[in-house]
Amino acid sequence: MEQPWIDKPKTDVVFILAPAFFVVAVVFLFQDALQYVEEHFSFYTWLFLIVFIDVAHVYATLFKTYFVPEAFQKRRFLLIFLPILCFVIGMILFSFGSLVFWSVLAYVAVFHFIRQQYGFMRLYSRKEVKTKWSTFYDALVIYTATGYPMLYWFFSTPRAFNWFTPHDFVKLEHQGILSVLGWVYSLILVSYLVFTGYKYVKDQYFNIPKNAIIAGTFLSWYFGIVYFNNDLVFTLLNVVSHGIPYMALIYLNDIQKNSTNSYRFLGSLRGARGVLLFIGFVLFIAFCEEYFWEILVWNDQFAVASYDFSSWQFILVPLLTVPQFTHYLLDGFIWKSK
Repeated sequence: MEQPWIDKPKTDVVFILAPAFFVVAVVFLFQDALQYVEEHFSFYTWLFLIVFIDVAHVYATLFKTYFVPEAFQKRRFLLIFLPILCFVIGMILFSFGSLVFWSVLAYVAVFHFIRQQYGFMRLYSRKEVKTKWSTFYDALVIYTATGYPMLYWFFSTPRAFNWFTPHDFVKLEHQGILSVLGWVYSLILVSYLVFTGYKYVKDQYFNIPKNAIIAGTFLSWYFGIVYFNNDLVFTLLNVVSHGIPYMALIYLNDIQKNSTNSYRFLGSLRGARGVLLFIGFVLFIAFCEEYFWEILVWNDQFAVASYDFSSWQFILVPLLTVPQFTHYLLDGFIWKSK
């Protein structure tokens, strides 16, 4: 059985599989340097990680939906009304207070991040012979890799990082629960290693990208949330291993491969020049969005002192959240065929 690459080994490895391993290696090799960067270059870490990766990957979804006539017509109702629904839900949530709003959005975001890893795992196992047991076990492994670190976050002492804002998650410190969860996590991890080795010996086949996704997920989520208690480390492992593979998947699967006449616009983005245009677009629109967040809401990196927008937060915050909220929900529909 051949390896189930999305594009080809080189591009899959560099842009989809390697980011998690690369960032883990950077974290271990350059811990002191990262501490220095966090203390002296916070603006640049915010710009590169939050704006140019995390926010930018949200807008990559446009190249699979709104910018593709066939895809837009296929889901016309969903693509028109989902952003409106997200705005309305956002306003309702914000009416209960900003804490409720950001807490609900954080849980939705976590679910989205977890499901992306599951989706990649399914994508790379698409050529395998599946049984009910193998499908269940694969899901158990990938959900363990992502679920345990989040449960650790919920039941441990306060971490030095947040998802969006402080107090996003309901927390209950309980060492007994953590101990039980740790044993379950370890047992499932060991069973995965043993089962994978057995399957290789039995079938003389090792699914490289699928197991790389699983291993990278275990590493990035465990070290980002459980092992290290550092804001920059969490952001690096959380954002890079999520955003870059997603943008790469959109480009490789929905731009590079779809260059027929019906995808003429996407076809024009092929090649080195097309890659630069694609990256330039998502970076530009991400910066524009985040600039509005800064001047209208956060006032951390940029500020407009001539006007106080605090009285408009009940509209501005839900409105500015529409792209990412829509992205979280829309992803549950656009990858269903994968």
